[in-house]
Amino acid sequence: MTNQNFIDLSRIYEESEKVKVSLQGKKLDKMRSQALENPEQFWGEQAKNLIWFKQWDKVLDSNDHPFYKWFVGGALNASVNCLDRHIDSDLKNKAAIIWEAENKESRSFTYSQLYRSVNKFASALKSLGVKKGDRVTIYLPMVPELPIAMLACARIGAIHTVVFSGFSSQALSDRVNDSNSRVVITADGGFRRGKLVELKKVVDEAIPLSSSIEHVVVLKRALNNITMGPKDVWWHEIIEDARPYCEPEIIESTHPLYILYTSGTTGKPKGVVHSTGGYLTHLYATAKWVFDFTNKDIFFCTADIGWVTGHSYIVYAPLMHGATQIMYEGAPDYPKPDRYWDIVEKHGATILYTTPTALRMYIKFGNSIPNSFDLSSLRLLGTVGEPINPEVWMWYFRTIGKENCPIVDTWWQTETGGIMISACTGIEIVPMKPGSGTFSLPGIDAVVVDENGKPVTPDKKGYLVIRKPWPGMLMTLWRDDEKYQNTYWRKFDNIYFTGDYALYDTDGYLWLLGRSDDVLKIAGHRLGTMELESAFVSHRAIAEAAVTSRPDEKKGESIIAFLVLRTEFAAVSEQQLRNQLVNHIRETVGPIATPGEIYFVNKLPKTRSGKIMRRLLKSISSGSSTIGDVSTLEDGTSIEEVRQAYDDLHKAIG
Repeated sequence: MTNQNFIDLSRIYEESEKVKVSLQGKKLDKMRSQALENPEQFWGEQAKNLIWFKQWDKVLDSNDHPFYKWFVGGALNASVNCLDRHIDSDLKNKAAIIWEAENKESRSFTYSQLYRSVNKFASALKSLGVKKGDRVTIYLPMVPELPIAMLACARIGAIHTVVFSGFSSQALSDRVNDSNSRVVITADGGFRRGKLVELKKVVDEAIPLSSSIEHVVVLKRALNNITMGPKDVWWHEIIEDARPYCEPEIIESTHPLYILYTSGTTGKPKGVVHSTGGYLTHLYATAKWVFDFTNKDIFFCTADIGWVTGHSYIVYAPLMHGATQIMYEGAPDYPKPDRYWDIVEKHGATILYTTPTALRMYIKFGNSIPNSFDLSSLRLLGTVGEPINPEVWMWYFRTIGKENCPIVDTWWQTETGGIMISACTGIEIVPMKPGSGTFSLPGIDAVVVDENGKPVTPDKKGYLVIRKPWPGMLMTLWRDDEKYQNTYWRKFDNIYFTGDYALYDTDGYLWLLGRSDDVLKIAGHRLGTMELESAFVSHRAIAEAAVTSRPDEKKGESIIAFLVLRTEFAAVSEQQLRNQLVNHIRETVGPIATPGEIYFVNKLPKTRSGKIMRRLLKSISSGSSTIGDVSTLEDGTSIEEVRQAYDDLHKAIG
């Protein structure tokens, strides 16, 4: 698993005097040491990058552990930090957002235009009676009006809760009711894979279940025959006479900026609450350290704003830095598996931040497609969402980056607010290892511990934990302080439990191994699904892999693998490939990891955020007739393909 080969990318920056100095001075090590020695002083300095109405009295209040409060007494506004700060600068007429649709339609907003749009919509929300502290649910597709709505809420002190536009009416009403939102902002529809997704229809089904809703604001896009109810108002009508300037509300640093719900396999979703001052401080710093934003950058983050990556690194961080951000509404492989590369070429993207899942999908179609596009504008590549397989890392580095772009493999969570582990190109270029997240960021005290909370030795797997608070951390879970404490702080005393498995190698590099609950117990041995999936993908025939298990009387659990072949291997005998893969796994991981069953499928069931829905695979391999909630599934046909492959194999072996 742990590829020990360094890739030294400092040569790429040999003309940069800044990097020459930092390489000689080991700036990253120095910053990390200073930050851990005096975290309050360190984060206080970082907070000075923001625009404050009133400076804080105290950097950190830790008296009510684990309900940490950052920059207590300070006051600011997120909208001011994203927009107002640029209006009297040279960035005023620079593109803030470039929006791209699946059909290649484009729109753009300069910082000045975005500022005006946010002010008018904030004024419109106030006219509907929305005030500081009210919750507003946003159920929009990936269009510029989504960040406009978020920033308008922030401007007046309302707490936004963005609900992913792929969720069902029940999932929407659950989140509306838990947050007790007064307003829902939606659209008549969104577009995905050439089809219209009727969002207003979903909202209409949810509203009768949500008594707190007073108004539904509807953005008109595609449908002519929308039925408007007594609570419904059109977006374009309420902004028509809205004031062009809305005085920003003075917001306490500890005031919630947003609630973002994370759904588990069971139980109600968790409402993660993020503050204003601490969260923005963390984002500003991490974006500079990891991406090293400049005024020339065109940043393409492929996430959906319905998830935390979109909140942090599409909306807030790039706008605070005055970067140009590309937003894309659509699937990465529709109408052809080239959309990301086409967008990079068309808009001259300099940074691409995407998921390992998307990259594995593109690998399936070979190198000729990306090689047919001019990707020379790229200077930095990034990954997010899950650990990246070393083989996928190398493909990304060679085929997309042409061996000229560093890769920042970032680890963080909805709960952490921003990046916690990554290479830091804005501080120092260090040798990189394919598949490793490298090191924790300055001010982040990440360690790997055993079951007793004791740090493990190098190359020993354990739990990734964070020992010291950090500004971007969640404040609590909305209306559930007890669950917040039980979920994150009770496994180890006074230590934040991430729920992820990891290890340090002998060089101090961190390797993320996936969720700790995605660990299989095979004949008494603990094997991570990430480790097994990387082993499968390292075989030249395999583009994607998902590993699960089912009960086994002798071993405890038996390994079940669902695999997607690279296009050029589609005609090879499946039994021949199975035999090769069994031998490959025995050689790369060990005989203990011999898979019990291998299934070949055309695609894996994934969410629209790109994560493989392993619980569906587990249900299928266990023979369960119930597969649970599939509202976030990207393509329902993938479930049937997996079921069919499973059934066909079992029929063949009698």
